[in-house]
Amino acid sequence: MLFRRHFLLPGATALLALALGLPSGALAQTKTVWKASDVHPLGYPTVEAIVRMGKKLEAATSGRISIQMYPSMQLGGEKEMIEQAQVGALQIARISVGAMGPVVDELNVFNLPFIFRDENHMRKVIDGPIGDELLEKINSNPASRIVALGWMDAGVRNVYGKKPVTVPADLKGQKIRMMGNPIFVETMNAMGGNGIAMGFNELYSALETGVVDGAENNPPTLLAQNHYLVSKVYSETGHLIIPEIFIFSKRTWDGLSADDKALLKKLSRETQFEERKLWDEKTATAEGELKAKGVQFVKADKTAFYKATQPIRDKYGAKYAALLKRIEDTK
Repeated sequence: MLFRRHFLLPGATALLALALGLPSGALAQTKTVWKASDVHPLGYPTVEAIVRMGKKLEAATSGRISIQMYPSMQLGGEKEMIEQAQVGALQIARISVGAMGPVVDELNVFNLPFIFRDENHMRKVIDGPIGDELLEKINSNPASRIVALGWMDAGVRNVYGKKPVTVPADLKGQKIRMMGNPIFVETMNAMGGNGIAMGFNELYSALETGVVDGAENNPPTLLAQNHYLVSKVYSETGHLIIPEIFIFSKRTWDGLSADDKALLKKLSRETQFEERKLWDEKTATAEGELKAKGVQFVKADKTAFYKATQPIRDKYGAKYAALLKRIEDTK
């Protein structure tokens, strides 16, 4: 009787699947949900791009793999997201290159002020061999414990706060929040301000209470994070153009089949360019929305800030001389 019961179970499963209109074996198929996270809200370009990638992934695997997005810092800031990805508690995260610079040293090239001529120059670099090489350095570095899937645009970073900033002297005495990388803090110090390293998840409160006088970022972030409510002046210093990366847990990656890895790589490349399109659309509308909400846009003397930050490029750029030359030569 025991033998008969075990013999009938597979057939019963097949009959149940047939009754439900599913292919044989479908009930036994394991469903996998990957967790993705970002500090930004739903609809923000970097978030929307991953949401769309999840839909493509679900379609390509007939529902076997899907992505659940946790936006708006639900799983913490970038530091926490990196740590969760490293242990496999989170599969996908969008993080700043600034946060990875201390782990993969070569990435600090992109963290230097005024390295790119403009946003188009930056795109040429990350889309080409330099971009591919730097992603591979992340993937081959045992200390990173993550897989870099691709690049994302994050626009041009400018200073915002309560006062106009047109020349370095305007930043004297102002505490400006910077990402937690010594290069950024020293860049702001060279620009005339007092750079303060602080987690992004702490920033709104710090701006509101006066712990910092200002910060620096792109227009879509100023809008999406509601920082415009406590920072009404946006000064176009253009000191940084930093691409971002979206990463995958190496612990999860190591358990994937060759076919799933290939599919993820393909979709990631598509996502790199899809996010860019979303970014351009969002940037085009963000400035108008901010102005309508009372934000004053101020032109700054970029040449003055370029000269002021030369010591930073001299100090940190010397060991990257060959790579910097390749970046400069990228047309």
